[in-house]
Amino acid sequence: MDTNSYLILGLSALVLLNMLVRRAGDGSGPHLARIERKLDLLLADFEINPISNADQEIIALVRSGNKIEAIRRCRLATGVGLREAKDYVDQL
Repeated sequence: MDTNSYLILGLSALVLLNMLVRRAGDGSGPHLARIERKLDLLLADFEINPISNADQEIIALVRSGNKIEAIRRCRLATGVGLREAKDYVDQL
């Protein structure tokens, strides 16, 4: 495996860990905030935007005026929070 494969695998593991921690607790613990900060730093360092590759379904929902469903689909597809999904849909 090359470096990019390891990077993708590591980021996927962090996202999965983040999702598991959110489901296990109320999500307000300091350990979760620390994990999210680390993940944000990694994404910024490698210039990765997890929602930059919007699928056509989300774009079609936005064009038809169904922003709430577009936000919901964006969150399900990417695992981002409500604020990030809303900001992204507003940019489309």
